[in-house]
Amino acid sequence: MNKRKVLLSLLLIAAMIAINTIPGHSNPLLAASSVGFDTLTMITSPDYPPYEYYDTHSGERKIIGFDIDIANTIAKELGFKLKVMESDFNGLIPALQANRADFVMAGMNPTAQRRKNVDFSIIYYKAKDTIVAPKSSNLKKPEDLSGKKVGVQLGTIQEQNAQKLAQKIPLIQLKQLNKVPEVIQEIKSGRIDAAIVEDTVAKGFAQANPDLEFNVIPSAQEATGSAIAFPKGSPLVESFNKVLGQMKDRGELEKLATKWFSRNTAANAASSTAPTPQGGLNLDFKRIIPEIPFILQGIPLTLLFTVISVFLGLIWGTLLSLLKILGIKPLGWLANAYTSVFRGTPLLLQLALVYYATPQLTGYNIPALQAGVLTFTLNSGAYMSETIRGGIQAVDKGQSEAAMSMGVPYALMMWDIVLPQALKNILPALVNETIGLLKDSALVSTIGVVEILRSAQIVGANKYIYFEPLLFAGLIYYILVMGLTRSASTLERRLRQSE
Repeated sequence: MNKRKVLLSLLLIAAMIAINTIPGHSNPLLAASSVGFDTLTMITSPDYPPYEYYDTHSGERKIIGFDIDIANTIAKELGFKLKVMESDFNGLIPALQANRADFVMAGMNPTAQRRKNVDFSIIYYKAKDTIVAPKSSNLKKPEDLSGKKVGVQLGTIQEQNAQKLAQKIPLIQLKQLNKVPEVIQEIKSGRIDAAIVEDTVAKGFAQANPDLEFNVIPSAQEATGSAIAFPKGSPLVESFNKVLGQMKDRGELEKLATKWFSRNTAANAASSTAPTPQGGLNLDFKRIIPEIPFILQGIPLTLLFTVISVFLGLIWGTLLSLLKILGIKPLGWLANAYTSVFRGTPLLLQLALVYYATPQLTGYNIPALQAGVLTFTLNSGAYMSETIRGGIQAVDKGQSEAAMSMGVPYALMMWDIVLPQALKNILPALVNETIGLLKDSALVSTIGVVEILRSAQIVGANKYIYFEPLLFAGLIYYILVMGLTRSASTLERRLRQSE
């Protein structure tokens, strides 16, 4: 009987080993059940069709593309849910280093310099560099770029390859820009002569702009390609590589490449190639009419951001101003030092530090919108504190002296007597600060908040155009500012009536 039990146990173990060796069932793969969490966070730069971009037609703010399909397949194979975040391309690796995401997919090339900071998967798609230039320029080969201004996207492999070309070919002047649409617009405006762009992306821009052409640069070195980036030492690399290998063996990667690079890119480009007038800026707003609802969806987020930042900034600025006028020297020095720091450093730098440094310093993965509100509150509070301090000191001293002679407590005197008069005097300055915050809210687009400007940039990237969506975004900002100005004027008149 014991022999039977031993035999059955051996057979059961053998069966389990056999099952685990069957393709699709083997799992040295890192699975959701083995790590204690069920969601993988991917961060990308969704302005790079057809790799990743927003679907502006569905009414949902959903990122789609070649990389997204691959990421969804991998997450499903490993038993995870997928969460997609966004950032500018040059902020992707810092986001990994700050543990804001588990991996990056953004058509990223595994260069030696990047490998010093992050780990990479195997290459899942190989691409080629191309020269994009006006058809009449006859810039087809790298040698033709001698003495020319050449645009590249900041932080990309194309930038590095262009720098290598500049060492071999004399007088090439490089111009780095944040986004490929900006590079293409520089060509069309005549500020640069050509650009070096990946072939799959260059194809869409060439189809959408008949006056441009692209020519593949023959590569003397190994072919570049796209890979998935991970934080150093990530346990996900091996599992992702295994799934990528299985997808390659099954032909899934090739099918997805055909789906996105052949059909989808051409369709998107064709949709934006309505006949356009020749000469001038070559504007045709008909091309963005279907995308206007997508841009308009950025308005509530911009207004919410502005209102919260102004409200909290006003409270914080008032507290700082009181610290400056209380007469307690240590508090006054502290408030003045704070104001000096936040007025003396760029707002964009403060935003980047709050967004990227907070997770490393505190372990709290601060959301992009929350990071923007916190930064703008801290910054505007510094400016408002000086405005409010001036308003308080402009109130006639007789008001406070009379209150003190009547035994009114200091806090009550400031709240009921001095501050209302001060706020009435500084209302125009506060309105100016609010208008500044409304316009500066566009800066949060750099950390992935899809407000008005980011929405317009997304439409421009999808349509392979530049001016039309940005001009429409400018019109929205202008209308909002004019509405705010009129509302403030009405409030000011009503306050003056009580004098």
